Amino acid sequence: MKLKKICAIICATMLINATALSAENNSPSEVKADEIDYDMDTGKVIATGSVFMRHEETAASNDDSNVPSEVNADTVDYDMNTGVVTAEGNVHLKYGTGTATGSRAMYNTNTQEAYLIGNVIVIRDDMKIICDSLTNDGAGRMQASGNVDFVQNIAPNAKYPKGETRTFKGEHVDYYPDDRKHVIIPTGGIVTSNDGTFTANYMEGWVDEEYYIGTGNVHIVNPPREMEAGGDRIDYFAQDNGKAILTGNAWVVQKNNTMRGNRLTVYLADNQKNPAASKSNSTSTKTQILPHEVLTNAPFQN
Repeated sequence: MKLKKICAIICATMLINATALSAENNSPSEVKADEIDYDMDTGKVIATGSVFMRHEETAASNDDSNVPSEVNADTVDYDMNTGVVTAEGNVHLKYGTGTATGSRAMYNTNTQEAYLIGNVIVIRDDMKIICDSLTNDGAGRMQASGNVDFVQNIAPNAKYPKGETRTFKGEHVDYYPDDRKHVIIPTGGIVTSNDGTFTANYMEGWVDEEYYIGTGNVHIVNPPREMEAGGDRIDYFAQDNGKAILTGNAWVVQKNNTMRGNRLTVYLADNQKNPAASKSNSTSTKTQILPHEVLTNAPFQN
């Protein structure tokens, strides 16, 4: 018979050595399941029922491989010839200290490309991504699509004694974790932090540097200062006292104060006792101190 099948049924356990399966890197070194079919002629493994798969090389390394060190799912198909692994049903992937869950996952052990779909939740370091689907091209780019909620939780530290939570929401978010945690929201969305929220038609930022850009219908709401602002573009520097530079049809409203110009700068951070707004054009420059000391504690109304 050409077909050589190893089948373990009803809560059986099967251990497959990596050398027996394939010489390629990141081949699974261990597979456990209620039932396992291993076709030596085609190089395909099909595991069903409480499947556990372990990639020993990934588990032992300290890099940020896109190949999970461990896989749990209802079913797993592995093609040794292509390196493609497909997991379905209650999928749970482990990447070092990070995890990813979804209804279905597919990844390639050779190219490190990966795809997750269905109630996706990815947690790595201080970042959490919730979306309908997520792809990783294996070269440092992650693309989240469908009801994306991208959250960064910063633990209490000297700069943020109470911690900080930032969220990036949109229908599509590109994320480059190796490039200073570069985030792009190409079709527009909303960014929320302790300093308030801002929306724009196009948004991007570098999370590690706390520098964000928004273009097209920019709108800021800063409840702590009862401030609202907008313009064609915003450059936001969270590390510089929450400095927000608005350019192009820029405007700022705080209490009874209103300013308009081609370029306005406002400071949004809570540690600024007197947030300043500066207005610039080609002929003159003037600075106005917005009267924060006379503001009430009433919530800001849009």
